[in-house]
Amino acid sequence: MDFVKKAASSMGNKDTNAQAQAQGGQQDDYVDKAFGQANKSQGWGLSREKQEKITDGGRQAYEKLTGNKVDSKISN
Repeated sequence: MDFVKKAASSMGNKDTNAQAQAQGGQQDDYVDKAFGQANKSQGWGLSREKQEKITDGGRQAYEKLTGNKVDSKISN
């Protein structure tokens, strides 16, 4: 029975995430929001896609260097 509850719960999370992404595009985490604000305030003029590539690259570099995943409180 726990297996069924766990499966149903995970399906519900996917639906919620899909709805949020459909409504507002991709969900930004704190790092993406901070970088976006810096881009805006400094006038760098980077596209949203470029910003995403930069923050994703930073996350990957951090995880490779430290061997730790980015804290879930920061990434979502």
